[in-house]
Amino acid sequence: MIVLSVESSCDETSVAISKDGKHVLSNVVLSQISLHQAFGGVVPEIASREHVKGITVVFEQAIKEAQLHVDDIDLIAVTKGPGLIGSLLVGINAAKAFAFAHHIPLIGVHHIAGHIYANQVNDEMVFPLVALVVSGGHTELILMKDHYQFEKLGETQDDAVGEAYDKIARILHLGYPGGPVIDQMAQTGNPTYPMPSINPTGTYDFSYSGLKSHVINTVNTHKMKKEPIQTHNMAASFQQAAVKHLIEQSKKAVTDTGANMFIVAGGVAANQSLRRAVFETFKDIKVTVPAFTYCTDNAAMIGIAGYYQYQQSKKHDDLSLNGASRMDLSSI
Repeated sequence: MIVLSVESSCDETSVAISKDGKHVLSNVVLSQISLHQAFGGVVPEIASREHVKGITVVFEQAIKEAQLHVDDIDLIAVTKGPGLIGSLLVGINAAKAFAFAHHIPLIGVHHIAGHIYANQVNDEMVFPLVALVVSGGHTELILMKDHYQFEKLGETQDDAVGEAYDKIARILHLGYPGGPVIDQMAQTGNPTYPMPSINPTGTYDFSYSGLKSHVINTVNTHKMKKEPIQTHNMAASFQQAAVKHLIEQSKKAVTDTGANMFIVAGGVAANQSLRRAVFETFKDIKVTVPAFTYCTDNAAMIGIAGYYQYQQSKKHDDLSLNGASRMDLSSI
């Protein structure tokens, strides 16, 4: 089965073509990061306009790179949520128009399901598995007992881990996006600044607001005292505490569920310290993290997820398909 997929939930315009839920034939991503850096984050109105500008070109390039004809495509998969509603609607309407014009079935895909299924490109999923979803908007632990069966074990009670990275980068004047910069600086720093312990009272949930506030207060206190902040050491201190919390909660979930596999999904899956910690911690079960190409938003992951969604349900959507800014993964 050949799947053409579309992703436009935030600030990447992406179209990909994949085969049989495994093989990526093309994966074109048009990034808007340079446009949003001046604002310290994604501006929804700008993101929507840029999607409109780029979507047709990205469609054409993805088909060209896959060296296929439109008649070879069996299914259209598109992100239906969650995300920025204006951005989502650009991709959804483009996918619907393409599906209608070429008489191809259409299926709407949950964005987080896409991130989870990005791991399928590297390794076959082994069930039951626990997925750690980490990004700017999400920090969740998901149990899967089979393809397209999602049970939420825990989630952040306040800030997502990626959101905390971006806010701390802002207070340290490191620019946007903050995650990759802090990660890079942490590699050459030492965790010399004390960080608070995070105790989520025995659940599988996460909390990053306290850690974020502690770093911000520490930086502001040093500024008031006119004392310099050793930025590399602050980055290392924060990252050590942030990753430790992710690993502790994940280890608890894997142990309690008897999972045979642990996977990491989402933009923060590219974090070097997290990737090292995952492989050091989970030595007795199969572990997978996506290739860097598939950590951030891309259409290939939506195509892979769409393939398995269609295989499980044998249902497709009609042209009334709409987007949603919020959408519970465990309800699909």
